[in-house]
Amino acid sequence: MTQIDERTMANLDVVLEEICRSLPHGGDHELRKATAQKLLDSALQGNRTLGELTDVARAALAEMTKRSA
Repeated sequence: MTQIDERTMANLDVVLEEICRSLPHGGDHELRKATAQKLLDSALQGNRTLGELTDVARAALAEMTKRSA
């Protein structure tokens, strides 16, 4: 499946906001953008539930914050 339906798009938005809420000022633009891209890539591969997307976002955030530390 190569298109994102409305429900999946809503899940992507919710997960991105939830994940970035823990960051100072909601995270900077580059961090949010990179996380959103990983979420989108994952959704296009079939991971579309809140749980699946949350796992992807947590892993992406952990990877990116580890690099910058």
